[in-house]
Amino acid sequence: MRFVGEQINTSLAEFLKPIETNWQPADLLPDSTQENFLDEVRQLREAARELTYDYVAVLIGDTITEEALPTYESWLMDMEGVNQGEADGWSRWIRGWTAEENRHGDLLNKFLYLSGRVNMRAMEVSTQYLIADGFDIGTGRDPYRNFVYTSFQELATNVSHRRTATLAKQMGCTQLSKICGVIASDEMRHAKAYKAFVKQIFDVDPSEMMLAFEDMMRKKIVMPAHFLRETGVKMGQTFSHFSDAAQRLGVYTTHDYIDIADSLIQEWNIAAVTDLNDKAQRARDYLMALPDRLRRVADRTRIPTLEYQFSWID
Repeated sequence: MRFVGEQINTSLAEFLKPIETNWQPADLLPDSTQENFLDEVRQLREAARELTYDYVAVLIGDTITEEALPTYESWLMDMEGVNQGEADGWSRWIRGWTAEENRHGDLLNKFLYLSGRVNMRAMEVSTQYLIADGFDIGTGRDPYRNFVYTSFQELATNVSHRRTATLAKQMGCTQLSKICGVIASDEMRHAKAYKAFVKQIFDVDPSEMMLAFEDMMRKKIVMPAHFLRETGVKMGQTFSHFSDAAQRLGVYTTHDYIDIADSLIQEWNIAAVTDLNDKAQRARDYLMALPDRLRRVADRTRIPTLEYQFSWID
């Protein structure tokens, strides 16, 4: 990975913001040191009452996903080519990325706590389960596969947070809309970084990068919270209900998954990649045909209507 790692210092400046001037959760929440704190909390709670049940469920699921950050950092730190003892290089990128991502769960958790809509203990149990259970995203320690995954996943979280921002505004909760909007902006910036890493790999190792991309799309990109559960529920069972709620709301749908795959095929100009071996050429053919094939299946897929009672919501 050295040929990509040499660009990390440049990427840090381009894709991560200076800590001192970056936004922090306290910038977007009522200030407990001010005398109007309780009034602002009261206004927040009144606005939060207008959020629908499915919306609250999706926001909690998004929060738990963001709060399982220790799993994601430890996974990336174990990639081949990462030396945790180095001050620069990949370990510096991963820590910088983690530091920015860490604010997302912190901010959303505080909002949910103040909203009065959430059984915080039940949510916290799910968060602890998700971290303790870990995840298997099918990448192993391979950086090529990991960067396909992170490119896809950052785009997916951008879509999800952007849609929750729009819906919050429609429901009259403008403060939450701003919160989700700034998180979505971070996710897009991070997506640009990981997409740039993959593009560089295609330039120097096209066949292996193509095979890694094909492998991840054949396996299907699983969400980082795919083992999500509640007390008394089997591992992963709660995630299916969370996903159903997101589909009903239109926050993240099967068609979004396909659109993201299609966008990566276009971004990395898969049709024009040269110097491929025979196996990689077949992989490219598979990738080029994939979006249309998935759309034909998706058009026959019904959005679930069954509502589930989450333990997280009072």
